Amino acid sequence: MTMLNRPRRMRESSFSRTLMRENNISVSNLIYPMFVIEGTGVRQDIESMPGIQRLSIDELIKDASECHQLGIPAIAIFPYIDKKLKTDDASEAFNDDGLIQRAIRELKKEIPGLGVISDVALDPFTLHGQDGLIDKAGNILNDETVSILTKQAISHAKAGADIVAPSDMMDGRVQRIRKSLEENKFINTKILAYSAKYASSFYGPFRDAVGSSELLGKSSKKTYQMDPANSDEALNEVELDIQEGADMVMIKPGMPYLDIVFRVKQTFNKPTFVYQVSGEYAMIMAASLKGWLNQDDVILESLISFRRAGADAIITYFALEVARLMDSKQ
Repeated sequence: MTMLNRPRRMRESSFSRTLMRENNISVSNLIYPMFVIEGTGVRQDIESMPGIQRLSIDELIKDASECHQLGIPAIAIFPYIDKKLKTDDASEAFNDDGLIQRAIRELKKEIPGLGVISDVALDPFTLHGQDGLIDKAGNILNDETVSILTKQAISHAKAGADIVAPSDMMDGRVQRIRKSLEENKFINTKILAYSAKYASSFYGPFRDAVGSSELLGKSSKKTYQMDPANSDEALNEVELDIQEGADMVMIKPGMPYLDIVFRVKQTFNKPTFVYQVSGEYAMIMAASLKGWLNQDDVILESLISFRRAGADAIITYFALEVARLMDSKQ
């Protein structure tokens, strides 16, 4: 019997597999999330995220410089705020001399070519660990929260942030932030909207990293983050954020929501980012440290899955490790 079609023929050789490869991962697709803490010379391990640390600003500059040298185009920064600065009104969030604002200024001073993405959300700054202001009954106050988020975004833009990234999931916040940026002449400050952010159980290690886990306790964020069962709702959220002025949209978490990444990219053809969140990182690291998985291979496979689904950029705690790995192979 003559077999005319043998798909394995193209998989037989390394060079032909390379030639027919449909998607690739490069350093230019990666964003490195980093945690900043007060002090000097501080490198504080995060127990639930092996290999990731909270860094004082001087140490942040060192690691960010390596990111830039290795070709990572941008970093995303998140604060660990002293408990005495946490308040019901989250006023520290828009303090022009706050931790994040100082970190942004130093980053842009020392590494001007590195993109800096700042997180616009209130959970590191509130006494209760929620992303918004609450009333006496514990309900999230949407419009009052948006007012604070807008002030926070402007303080980041003043400090020099290239991209402000509202991750709170309040209704209407992108429009208010965009309008305020325009009014304050920050016409080139970009907005990365966490448009499809799910009420996921994969965020635990991140909440440890920013110090909101113990404050949140058994409370949830289900009244503003999305139901993991929903897909069409994500398209509605993304469409609203684009209409309100978002330059890029985010899906979070990553691997459990590849279908959402695909649908968003196919529907809107807008710059589409995905966040490989702390729980995804922790699972891969735990299994790798046990010797159950090949760490490098699994990391790269997970990242290519995001690209295959349509993601233009990936926020991942593996970014620096992957950049080092790729650099060593050149």
